[in-house]
Amino acid sequence: MSQPTDFLPTVQALVQCYQAFAAYSAADVRALGLTPPQFDIVATLGNTQGMTATELGERTLITKGTLTGVVDRLIERGWVERVAHGSDRRSQIIRLTKSGEALFDQVFPAHMAHLAACFAGTSAAGHQRWQTALHALEQVFRKGNV
Repeated sequence: MSQPTDFLPTVQALVQCYQAFAAYSAADVRALGLTPPQFDIVATLGNTQGMTATELGERTLITKGTLTGVVDRLIERGWVERVAHGSDRRSQIIRLTKSGEALFDQVFPAHMAHLAACFAGTSAAGHQRWQTALHALEQVFRKGNV
């Protein structure tokens, strides 16, 4: 039977892995001229017709309180706009402008190539093992958050 603290090395490994990924990713995003939250929004809106703030908040890693400010700064830079929702006058759609679409077309493939470099040489079976382990760990947390 496991001890109450047997999980601590797993939590530590998970946190260290995420921190390493976040640092590697953020450095590249900043080199592309964006903050990680700005990239998250541009990447999420890319290849879409836009979405409401609620949808955008659900699909990004940005907290609701931070989302409005990041969107406002992207609007100031001319990359994002808010437009009236076609069927719900109470809400707006947030979407990329033409300039924002050009930015997406530039930064998204560049960042994906940067991330792909870390996975070079990893077999399909290796990816499958990682995905299986991560999904299983996700379910442990989801069951605990009932």
